[in-house]
Amino acid sequence: MLPPLRPSPALLPRALLRLRPTTTTTTTLLPRTTDLARCYATGSSAPKRRNVTVLSDDGRYEWGELTGREKMARATQQSVNFVVVLAGAVLTGGVFYLLYTEVFSPNSKTWQFEKAVERILDDTRCTALLGDRRQITAFGDNTWSRWARNRPIATSIYKDRLGREHLKMNFHVEGPLNSGTVFVHMMKPLEHNEWEYQLLALEVPGHSRVVLEQAHEKPGVGKALKIFGIQFR
Repeated sequence: MLPPLRPSPALLPRALLRLRPTTTTTTTLLPRTTDLARCYATGSSAPKRRNVTVLSDDGRYEWGELTGREKMARATQQSVNFVVVLAGAVLTGGVFYLLYTEVFSPNSKTWQFEKAVERILDDTRCTALLGDRRQITAFGDNTWSRWARNRPIATSIYKDRLGREHLKMNFHVEGPLNSGTVFVHMMKPLEHNEWEYQLLALEVPGHSRVVLEQAHEKPGVGKALKIFGIQFR
């Protein structure tokens, strides 16, 4: 028996060749066993949770995720931070208060010194003795320290027997013509909280004293009480 004859592809029309189904083989690459083991050993495991301590707490975990010991650590850290902030606020307030009372307050010695210098510069009698007001300088006494740059102003504050507060201040002024000393005496009355001039004067060697302010004691004020020849102070 003769075998069945098959047409040669060369003899088939090109249209029939285009209709022939094409088979494609797809291969899927599966990871090797060693690769799977490595993935399970390293990549798939979750990172270990970091313990929360007083020094290492950065707020990464919520409050509900913390243990009892970690909650105590966070509470301690927050308490310490609050104390530090409170101490800084107190120190800052103290610095501002000291700066105000010593420099910017009208009752401070620095304020009264600057006001007295302005009074000297604005008085024509003083500028006639010292020279041009733009060239007049005011400074304190020399100190024993050769390294000290600031020359402190000689001041004293005290209370008299009536409870009134007194401020005495001396400083030096120097101009292109002469140099002199300024004497300041101020008093704070009992019914007021502001300084009042008792004396403001400039003394230049070889010239008469220039008095800018001078208050006189009121009659009967500050005198000792005398009963039956006995004085009570």
